[in-house]
Amino acid sequence: MHPTRRSLALGLALPATLAALLGAGPAAPASRPAAAGDDRHEPKPTIVLVHGAFADASSWSGTIRRLQHAGYPVLAPANPLRGLADDTAYLRSVLDAVDGPVVLVGHSYGGAVISGAAVGDSRVKALVYIAAFTPDKGESAAELAAKFPGSTLGDTVNPRSYPLPGGGSGTELVIERTKFHKQFAADVPTTDAAVMAVTQRPVATTALEEQAGDTAWRTIPSWALIATADKNIPPAAQQWMARRAGSSVTEVDASHAVAVSRPAVVTHVILAAARATR
Repeated sequence: MHPTRRSLALGLALPATLAALLGAGPAAPASRPAAAGDDRHEPKPTIVLVHGAFADASSWSGTIRRLQHAGYPVLAPANPLRGLADDTAYLRSVLDAVDGPVVLVGHSYGGAVISGAAVGDSRVKALVYIAAFTPDKGESAAELAAKFPGSTLGDTVNPRSYPLPGGGSGTELVIERTKFHKQFAADVPTTDAAVMAVTQRPVATTALEEQAGDTAWRTIPSWALIATADKNIPPAAQQWMARRAGSSVTEVDASHAVAVSRPAVVTHVILAAARATR
């Protein structure tokens, strides 16, 4: 179990060393001789970023740039958003193609996916939950979102049908475009939020209602970033799940789209997890 750490103010400047790392300056030469006790010669873990519902992999763009600048290999696969078991199986297939250690990062519903995909995979060294669900066995995302008051998502989504591969139809949810900015990304510039509304990935209702199986956070160290202005997953629910998982916690005054609005803070949390694995 990791002690809880809290970031008490969003507006506080990051430490100078972190700012230098995340800035635009040139990266240190890879051939620099390692000093005594320096672990830079060890392979860095691959950071795998898994988006959640109503988003796509481009939501990680600001984080990806910073992680790449820090010298980390990064993958940001498309999460199918069609069912928890199926999405988890897909992520496992992505991980099968990765060599070496992995840090798994999930946003929103993506947290449920990484929790299942990492079970039994010894290469996954850390789990990072970004305004995310951290379900236990038998829990669903919908159940956890309703556990505490504060979510207004239900008032903004529209259901629509889509064809199932074996025949018949399923139901997926989309956030109304006129409500997307306020609901999902209130701290993102209006023009950017308008693009996000158009490119949002619908989520199948079965994905949100399907119960989780075994969960990796019981055996793998975890970090959590709590978005305290989140209108999708109540901050109280995020805090409760993080405490239960024993996650190292950082809080930030941000919307559910925290990876878009606060990529530097998101990167800071991911780097803390990555460095703890080396």
